[in-house]
Amino acid sequence: MGLSVTISVADARDAEQILKLQYLCYQSEAELYGDWSIEPLTQSLDAVRAELAEGYGLVARLGDEVVASVRARTDEDGTAHIAKLIVHPRMRRHGIGGRLLDAIERHPAGTDAAPKRFQLFTGHRSEGNLRLYRAKGYAQVGSREVGPRLTLVTLEKAA
Repeated sequence: MGLSVTISVADARDAEQILKLQYLCYQSEAELYGDWSIEPLTQSLDAVRAELAEGYGLVARLGDEVVASVRARTDEDGTAHIAKLIVHPRMRRHGIGGRLLDAIERHPAGTDAAPKRFQLFTGHRSEGNLRLYRAKGYAQVGSREVGPRLTLVTLEKAA
């Protein structure tokens, strides 16, 4: 490809590219679960901007193109809730998702908001996601059925 992927802090100017990428990336999840009304496919641009403003996010770029993204927010109990780790379908299986996960875990370190633990969730049939999270040290701490076809698996690890 000739260009290397760089990771940087996301801001409101990235929101439109993130939303478009999110829509593309969650097509496979919607198909896997037979549910095209999942929140990542119905989220508005204003909602993405609000998530970035209320928490923090990172993007991975190939040149000027956002090819991956992740968002997080740390609550008052010190839990960093990691969400919407997405990688463009053509860029998957190159380690970008793992690099972003490592980076979002390091991002708030050294600040007053340094988390005590990291938590995320994924669907029970999302084997690639589960494999990545377990390889990065996450362990299942719960699950919740949210519909006839979907159970959300919650995973966590200490900071």
